[in-house]
Amino acid sequence: MAADERKSFLLRIDAKLWRELEAWAADELRSVNGQVEFLLRQAVAKRKKNEGTGELEKRRSND
Repeated sequence: MAADERKSFLLRIDAKLWRELEAWAADELRSVNGQVEFLLRQAVAKRKKNEGTGELEKRRSND
């Protein structure tokens, strides 16, 4: 997938969580879609950062 190509998909989400995301997005002057993408990018970056530390393995073994 090219860097500028975007993938669309359907997401079913709890109404209360939607309202929370909507308010959070508004506070940060983003659309809900932009807020979800921002949060996912942060989560992926955090995961990549933790891959080399053994943190993921520790969390998996505790589950």
